[in-house]
Amino acid sequence: MTTSIYYVGYDAAHPGDFIYDIPEGHDFWLLILTQTPAEFWVQGEIREYPANCAVLFPPRQKIMYRACSGQFVNDWVRFETDESYVLETALPRGVPIPVPDPGYCRQLFQLLATENFFSCDYRELSIDYLFRILFNKLLEAFQSKENSPHYLKLLNLRKAIHNRPGAEWSVPSMADDVHLSPGYLQTLYKATFGISCMDDVIQCRIRLAKERLIHGSLRIADISELCGYRNVEHFSRQFRRIVGCTPREYRQSGDLRP
Repeated sequence: MTTSIYYVGYDAAHPGDFIYDIPEGHDFWLLILTQTPAEFWVQGEIREYPANCAVLFPPRQKIMYRACSGQFVNDWVRFETDESYVLETALPRGVPIPVPDPGYCRQLFQLLATENFFSCDYRELSIDYLFRILFNKLLEAFQSKENSPHYLKLLNLRKAIHNRPGAEWSVPSMADDVHLSPGYLQTLYKATFGISCMDDVIQCRIRLAKERLIHGSLRIADISELCGYRNVEHFSRQFRRIVGCTPREYRQSGDLRP
């Protein structure tokens, strides 16, 4: 079982009059990820689709898409495969599906391009792994019930929380970031991720604190500030409530549990 790339590109920009029309299709597979709105030939007619959609074209299927709002930008890969995860995929053929986390998929396209360019010992294996991850993410997107208009905003907010737990997070400030009311944000966040936005912040802060307590020599007061707590007593109380011991006791125990 193998997957061979003919060509892969990302961030390919085309003018507003761009059109790609292959009436008989290709002899290979084509997967594209749009970064701008576009029109596609789907079920006998031209339909407009928003940015951040993925489209999988099998061999010998009509392909036609074009720009519809000025410049057209996309990532794409032409490939040949006999892998069952592609041949038997539940993904629709030639029908755009919205991708809730397009940035992640674009990174996979970039990695595919890099692996395809270099002749390394594990090149084919790496390409296979990347393809499997990409198809898994597209299946998740296709089967997801969370493709709401706000999902990408919430996903980006959660990424920011996990990357910067020590920032001055508050429900009003987070609501401003995603242009939602505080109450609606809390309802959507909990329904989407199974945890409230502030509980997510607290969990991330405590996780960071545990890491710094075990792997580092910062004072507890400095760790408290690093994790977003301006009051070390409040930090210690919250840490003990969640972890079951004080920060000092945790450090002394050398506990390496997550």
